Amino acid sequence: MKFKPMYLLLSAALASLSINALAFDSFTVRDIRVEGLQRTDAGTVFNYLGVKVGEQFDDAKASQAIRNLFATGFFDDVRIEADKDVLVVTVDERPTVSQININGSKLIEKEQIKTALKAQNLAESQIFQQEILDSAINELKQQYYSRGRYSVDIKTTVTKLDRNRVGIQIDISEGDVAQIKSVNFVGNTVFSDSELASQMALTTTNWMTWYTKSDQYSKQKFAADLEAIKSLYLDSGYIKFSIESTAVALSEDKSEIYLTINVREGDQYKVAGVDLATTLPEFKDSLLALSMVKAGDVYSRETVNKSLTAISNLLGEQGYAFANVNPVPEIDEEKKQVSINFMVDPGKKTSVRRINIYGNNLTRDEVVRRELRQMESAEYDLSKIKRSKERLQQLGYFSEVNIETPIVPDALDQVDMNVSVVEQKTGNFNFGVGYGQGEGALFQASISQANFLGTGKRFTAELNTSSASKTYALSMRNPYATPDGVSFGWSLYMRTTDPGEMELGDYSTDTKGLNFNFGMPTSDYNSIGWGLNYENLKLITYPASPSYVVDHVAKYGDTSDTFSLTANWSADDRDSSTFPTKGWYKKLNAEVAVPPSDITFYKLSAQSQFFYSFREKSPITFAWNVELGYGDGYSADEMPFYKHYYAGGVNSVRGYKSGSLGPKDENGDAMGGTTRFVNNFELYMPLPGMKDDKSMRLSVFADAGNIWGTGETPDFSSLRYSAGVGFTWISPIGPLKIVWAKPFNNQDGDKTESVQFQLGQVF
Repeated sequence: MKFKPMYLLLSAALASLSINALAFDSFTVRDIRVEGLQRTDAGTVFNYLGVKVGEQFDDAKASQAIRNLFATGFFDDVRIEADKDVLVVTVDERPTVSQININGSKLIEKEQIKTALKAQNLAESQIFQQEILDSAINELKQQYYSRGRYSVDIKTTVTKLDRNRVGIQIDISEGDVAQIKSVNFVGNTVFSDSELASQMALTTTNWMTWYTKSDQYSKQKFAADLEAIKSLYLDSGYIKFSIESTAVALSEDKSEIYLTINVREGDQYKVAGVDLATTLPEFKDSLLALSMVKAGDVYSRETVNKSLTAISNLLGEQGYAFANVNPVPEIDEEKKQVSINFMVDPGKKTSVRRINIYGNNLTRDEVVRRELRQMESAEYDLSKIKRSKERLQQLGYFSEVNIETPIVPDALDQVDMNVSVVEQKTGNFNFGVGYGQGEGALFQASISQANFLGTGKRFTAELNTSSASKTYALSMRNPYATPDGVSFGWSLYMRTTDPGEMELGDYSTDTKGLNFNFGMPTSDYNSIGWGLNYENLKLITYPASPSYVVDHVAKYGDTSDTFSLTANWSADDRDSSTFPTKGWYKKLNAEVAVPPSDITFYKLSAQSQFFYSFREKSPITFAWNVELGYGDGYSADEMPFYKHYYAGGVNSVRGYKSGSLGPKDENGDAMGGTTRFVNNFELYMPLPGMKDDKSMRLSVFADAGNIWGTGETPDFSSLRYSAGVGFTWISPIGPLKIVWAKPFNNQDGDKTESVQFQLGQVF
């Protein structure tokens, strides 16, 4: 918070202060005596007096001297007298501030207020001036008004203390935030009141405004809403649209606000034609093809701007860093048409002279540079610069990444690429608890360093426990084990599981493993990987253990060693890994247990996630997820049951209990299978009244899937289906997922759940 600066001005009325100087004839000053000083240095008075010993002094100089001394702000009263040829200056000093106490401020911190007062020369040990205090309090009120606190009440008490000091008491009653009672539109016929209101972030009070605070008036938000309304009209062809006036009215008790917006719509215009002029005739056709503006379409400012951006980007990718693209409209008022002519000046072709990196106090330069796709001494390429920024942001090492390309002085065809980063903490100690309907109570503790010693290596030590499983793991990964970007990592783990806790069979396992993995990017979005794994597993059976577990132990023993090779391929161009709105994620995995493994088998799996938003500004996103899995044994072996696939639960086929789909044992518990199919269609949307909130969303979904065992042929008539609604919230206490699902085609023995949820907490 900053208070506005205040300047003390002496008015013309100050001239009347000359009455504090006695009338006397002109004389030569032999000496100057100052009386009444307590804190102010006499030299200060001599400096501002404007008269020196030996100079002539008269009434005019006396009046000017008084003005000068009052202008310092140090004195409440100034008198000038003559004692023969001695000039006597008597002053009454203003008090100093002994202390400033602030009570009742919650929205704005006390220290913040004191800092703002100090900037206005109102602080402890400084001279007290009532004018400054009054101005500062008025500005403080404005700060509260800007936050919608129109009923704020600020009272000041100035108490005189000994030794010419004062104490200042500021009592603040912040009041309640004024709520928007109504939003009224005047002059609109093209769009209804509700359509215009839907463009605004500010709303009247509804069932979610307790959380969004969108019913609390803000001048800045209102200005943004007016621009959103203007954009709606300009994007719909109403190029003469204007907002004639706005009114913000307060109720008498200042608790309610009434907004009125008066608009002038004008006529709708269509595009008559589109043309492009450029000094690069060889690019004209390709540039013009990028225009999204088409003859016969309704004029849209958004479409024009998108076309402008697309043209500029293409030129940037061709090395023209400073291309200037201006859409020039020609309006035909009679026909209500607009012709758009893009004037394109590409400028000079540009190269990047030098790349400079700033802000990486911990992270080594090479860790930043290896992510950059734009090279030094190479032709400027806007697409490579954008991708460089994306790759740096995806590292997770920096809270902020900025790339600027200033012109090199005296070289208009060269730029420097300045990469500025703000490092964030990459070492974490997490402790978490949560609950999952399948796993029960969850406990997690981990310590990790994603940027170990600034090298970009990741180190993790992890502990996870639940009623169904416990895992202890240690891992290290180097994403650039070679300069070409080949990654290398290893992990050690110990895991115990008790499937009986999830009704998946009465037995338990004790597993120890070692993994070495490698990865290599094949493009900026695609990568491949492979791994070497060793796992030792011990089975513990009980009297009630199902027959397939007992049979397995009888055939292979209760302990097995597995040596396996893994391979994977992935491609990911989603715009977000948390709440994506567009893009496609694809992944293939293969695992083969090879000799000298006690059991030889293989597993293949594939996943595809596709996201699509119907419009760029549409908050509704369609998602399609497909997962396939198949496994079997070879060399006379069969796939071990503890490597089976499972399905059902909040993360696969909702409405069915976690892991419960597929074949059942003699106790009615799921035993998994060798073939897996899951398909999810989902439509994501924001909560009503919370379209700008990125932390939560609703969904409508339809799921299908099942598990088939060894020897079973997948039969789509046996698929289990479900449909329902879901709610996801990245809450302050962790991610929360709740679904309500209605199962279909469920058979005898299926375990269904209408409501399922998952909650995690990290603190």
